[in-house]
Amino acid sequence: MTKEQLKLQLAELGLTPSDTVVIHTSLRSVGPVEGGADGLIDAFCEYLQDGLFLVPTHTWANVNADQPVYDARQSVPCIGAVPRAAAARQDGTRSLHPTHSLWAFGRSAADYVRGEELAETPAPPGGCWARLAEAGAKIVLIGVNNSKNTFIHSLDEAADLPDRLAQQPYETTLLTRDGEMLYGRMTWHLCSRCPDVSKNYVNFEEALTALGAQRFGRLGQAEVRVVDAAACREIILRIYRRADHDVCVGPEQIPEAWYLP
Repeated sequence: MTKEQLKLQLAELGLTPSDTVVIHTSLRSVGPVEGGADGLIDAFCEYLQDGLFLVPTHTWANVNADQPVYDARQSVPCIGAVPRAAAARQDGTRSLHPTHSLWAFGRSAADYVRGEELAETPAPPGGCWARLAEAGAKIVLIGVNNSKNTFIHSLDEAADLPDRLAQQPYETTLLTRDGEMLYGRMTWHLCSRCPDVSKNYVNFEEALTALGAQRFGRLGQAEVRVVDAAACREIILRIYRRADHDVCVGPEQIPEAWYLP
């Protein structure tokens, strides 16, 4: 796939050049891309010429209580080739969240990620992940499903779901791109009943699709889900209000009565 071919497919996905877009990507599922991971990033940057483009650059596997130092210049993402490529770029801006950072490019990129050094949980209210809904963002899942949709963690935090976070935070050291040293603290994801609740975010797929918050397309050889962040928030928070138990601690089919308006 060339950049021009990718950009044509981005238009076919219903994305516009002024959109705010965050991607979660399996590069392998896309197939051969000219320029590899950087070529894919370049295609999005060029297409979203009037928008905001975000790539997760998470470091939760290597910035933790045992190694609590996050360096925006050097900390390597733990979630794939595209995040690793984004974190190594000199254009754009990388946020200072120690475990769930974002690389941002385009309209007001630096403003969007400002203040993440103050976050004390992975996806707090008011943070970059939570504000995707207010920004009218589209979450583009390329070759992956909603188990990789970090935005849903922000909904767990907004709903103040129990048994999602560890009780004891740890102190962090943050190094900016200018080498300035900042200090904070972080609490990691922890559920006593499930080793990884995000794997069960696929339970929401049927509801999101039925209500038009998620639609499907293709990028290269990959199946793509385009999720409207604001609609996703409305639907999932409705489910959380109506459900009589935690719907993310195991696989299950969510009853229509819990998500239909």
